[in-house]
Amino acid sequence: MTSTQGGLTPRQARRLRMAIAGVAMAAMAVVLVLQLGDGSSLRSVGLYGAAFILSGAVIEMSRRGRTRLGMAVLVTGFVLVLGAEWWLRTR
Repeated sequence: MTSTQGGLTPRQARRLRMAIAGVAMAAMAVVLVLQLGDGSSLRSVGLYGAAFILSGAVIEMSRRGRTRLGMAVLVTGFVLVLGAEWWLRTR
């Protein structure tokens, strides 16, 4: 299956979105380990754990063909997690 418009096929788009979520999951895992080693607050570590779980949920959504919804959830979730992290640091 190839796209006539020069874009990605649905299968390629789904794989790309799964890869993006996988990279985000790996990045959150690294940050979570660094936060644990730094002795950060439990709330902060919990936020990164939530982002880690969110990435896994997006990968599962992408596997089931819900890639656009998954990317919307991923972006919204990460914005909320990073906003909450910033808010916790400034308190």
